[in-house]
Amino acid sequence: MHTIMVVEDERRLREIIAKYFIAEGFKVIEAENGKESIEHVKTTHVDVILMDVMMPEINGFEACKQIRAFSQALIIMLTARDDDEDKIKGFDCGADEYVTKPFSPKVLVARVNALLKRLNTAVESTNYIQFGKLKINKDNYEVYDHEDEIKLSPKEFDLLLLLVENKNAVLTREVILNRVWGYDYYGDYRTVDTHIKKLRKKLPHSSDAIKTIVKIGYKFEVK
Repeated sequence: MHTIMVVEDERRLREIIAKYFIAEGFKVIEAENGKESIEHVKTTHVDVILMDVMMPEINGFEACKQIRAFSQALIIMLTARDDDEDKIKGFDCGADEYVTKPFSPKVLVARVNALLKRLNTAVESTNYIQFGKLKINKDNYEVYDHEDEIKLSPKEFDLLLLLVENKNAVLTREVILNRVWGYDYYGDYRTVDTHIKKLRKKLPHSSDAIKTIVKIGYKFEVK
């Protein structure tokens, strides 16, 4: 489930947008001004931010700039002005996309889904793998969960990477044991179970994605 924040000072429009995204399975956070949006991102993981430009307290451009300094969330600017200078200003502040009002909420949802799909495809094609709150750097053996760096042992890292690279596929304990520990390993399946428990404990924000398939093995489920 992706988390999206709708930052809009017009309450009725904010509620309409939120309603459409909730219907599509998103978790929605609402903010009525730029200052409030910055505070939300500091304390809560957000995947996508829909940011109105003209708002009290802190406008959308400044909020975007401040958020981009510590978050890689996808930021989409919402504005009533179809002006090239405004668009350039938004991109300079770190925005990823620009949507002009008025817009169809249904089309906006489709646009966000397309951007997320394209982003995940691009991330998977590099040294990074990202699903929801979980990020893995295969080259540097780094793992981040909700932007917190997680220290894993080499075997824990290999196990997590195996599950993630075979997302949505059920891996038997035998396959996991052979792929991570090697065919000449003399331990039993309890080794796999013990390491899965350790992974879940170390990855509190992503542990639900590691599913137990009773009497068979495990899978990393991506919805």
